[in-house]
Amino acid sequence: MVMFLVLKKDKKMICTTRCLDPPIELPQELSLTCEISKNKIHSLSEFPQFSLTPVPNNLREKSEWGNFLNYLCKKDKVALITFKQYQFYILPPALVSTSSPVNVAYNIDNTGSVDTRPRDSESDVSLAGSQLEECGGPNTAEGLKFSRAEETCNEYQSRVPLKNFIRADPSYLKTLGQAHSGWIFGAIAELVDNSKDAKATKMDIFVDIIQLKKSRKDVPMLCLIDDGQGMNHDEVMKMVSFGHKQSDKVDTDRIGKFGVGFKTGAMRLGRDVLVLTQTTTSRSLAFLSQSLNEGKDNIEIPIVSYCRQGQLMEVDLSMQSEALAKYNLKAIKDFSPFNKYLIGEKAALFGTGTGTQIYIWNLDEWGSKYCLEWHDGLKGGSSFHQGDILIQSKRTRSRPGQISQKVPLDYSLRAYLEIIFLVPRMKISVQRTLVKSRPLSKFLTQTVVETGDILRRPVELILGFSQLEWERANCGMFLYWHGRLIEAYKRVGGMTHSADVGRGVIGVVDVTNLMDDEDGRVWVHNNKQGFQDSEQYACLEQWLSRKVDEYWDNNFDALELNKDNCVFKPDHEWVQCDKCRKWRILPTDFDSRKLPLEWFCFMKPFKGQCSDSEQKMAPGIVNVSTKRSGYACLLKDSNDKKLEGDRKTSGADYKSIKYEDAKIPALKRLRKGLWKQ
Repeated sequence: MVMFLVLKKDKKMICTTRCLDPPIELPQELSLTCEISKNKIHSLSEFPQFSLTPVPNNLREKSEWGNFLNYLCKKDKVALITFKQYQFYILPPALVSTSSPVNVAYNIDNTGSVDTRPRDSESDVSLAGSQLEECGGPNTAEGLKFSRAEETCNEYQSRVPLKNFIRADPSYLKTLGQAHSGWIFGAIAELVDNSKDAKATKMDIFVDIIQLKKSRKDVPMLCLIDDGQGMNHDEVMKMVSFGHKQSDKVDTDRIGKFGVGFKTGAMRLGRDVLVLTQTTTSRSLAFLSQSLNEGKDNIEIPIVSYCRQGQLMEVDLSMQSEALAKYNLKAIKDFSPFNKYLIGEKAALFGTGTGTQIYIWNLDEWGSKYCLEWHDGLKGGSSFHQGDILIQSKRTRSRPGQISQKVPLDYSLRAYLEIIFLVPRMKISVQRTLVKSRPLSKFLTQTVVETGDILRRPVELILGFSQLEWERANCGMFLYWHGRLIEAYKRVGGMTHSADVGRGVIGVVDVTNLMDDEDGRVWVHNNKQGFQDSEQYACLEQWLSRKVDEYWDNNFDALELNKDNCVFKPDHEWVQCDKCRKWRILPTDFDSRKLPLEWFCFMKPFKGQCSDSEQKMAPGIVNVSTKRSGYACLLKDSNDKKLEGDRKTSGADYKSIKYEDAKIPALKRLRKGLWKQ
């Protein structure tokens, strides 16, 4: 929060100032109460602070500001301002000039008050002693000048103001990481979300090797680099703060809502993290470290901010003092593998652009190994030899009703990032190899779009059949919120009672309208890996169960059994432009295998422009898949055997299943756990 206010003394103006991040909203004018000797105020250095920068409107104000600071330095005093229950102390600067900024320490004269706002100095639990005024005697000019102020100051001598600040023990950093203890990819997803919110167009995720200074040991370091908008000093402070006030602005594309994603994600991945970020006008360093805070009784987060003018960088004195910037930079160098040369090398990656770089080391361990396992892949190799980052255990997550162990997104970062976003726009690379996005709704066959209302809120569900998931014996709903995958392979309806019911059926639904209340409440877990137990979620499950059962009854009661190994194209084949990132539908007679590795809108078969609007599927049955060129049966002269179920066939082509026997017995379909005779 930035405010402009006028400082006055005895109703005479001193100077107009710019106030950065005050604890409360201040009036436009503030009057000095008195001046107090610094050594008379106990624990002044432990008080939280904010900055005050002169913004003189004329030469007189500029001169008065210099005289005011000269007086404070010469007398070794601080200026006291009282407002409501707050007491503000303007501290003399180390270097006096007509443009010198000052720090303002403040104390809350209210027992039980809590202030968790981050400041340049460390906030700790402390008890302020009585404030004593050193005013001159009544017969002196100094005493006459401050006679009224003396009466006010004497009031403070008879009482001891107490303040209670929340103290965060460094062990809390480790506790934050427990939010993603069940699945470490949820921690990486938090950092990917931040890049998407920063409007990044590309992001690189890879593991590098770096040498620790003290032990001289080579250790892995997880690197996440994007070309987003970057963060200024205020935004960095919000990022490292333990929660912050959310904007009232409604942004359906924004994923970050809780103000804890960076901390929980970074601390799950490793003990130490360095953030380097650059905007068009600033560059900042932030260091969140368990190593730095060992043995301390409060969390220290060094931050250094610079003003940027082209490639010229200078310490931003409006955000921190030069001494504080030097102290924080020294702490970063002492407790991290980074020195000024390595920091400069990483900053050079920005070039003239913007973005954010996150480096995490002392990675979390899994027994004698690390929780993450990484492979660089083969140069010039096929898609099966691409680099990837895997979870060491390679275990499948537990889901009700699921028996399949073939769920790559549970342990492969590449597979997870392929479907993490409902409408993927950002280019993401893992181990320096591009991830090919796979929006699920565009890779289904026998696709149906169902619409409805849940609690008077519109919901749209895309249902279809996936041959890949059928082969893996998977099925379920993929629930997205603000375009980000929250829950995958959620079984509903008959799927929960049998592994065969619904096999291969995939549903895609964005539940943003349903899970965001008008009062700002969100029914999503803060780790973004599930939904809260709420009326909205219960009604959603019921609605999905009904729609999925109807879809299964209408499309898969009659099974077409084929002796061959037939392969079907999706209803539509799509291709994504590598420039505008929009998706285009390919003609049915076009062989997608002829597409180049990099495809643009002006190329065949689209031959359009990036400015052309993106194609979308309309509600209802979009198209029923057929066998097309390049996907014909391996044995064309085979004899198909068709079995009629309880219902008549709908005229659609059905999944072909390879059977060795030509004689196939009649099948019974399991419906919600009961055999239908």
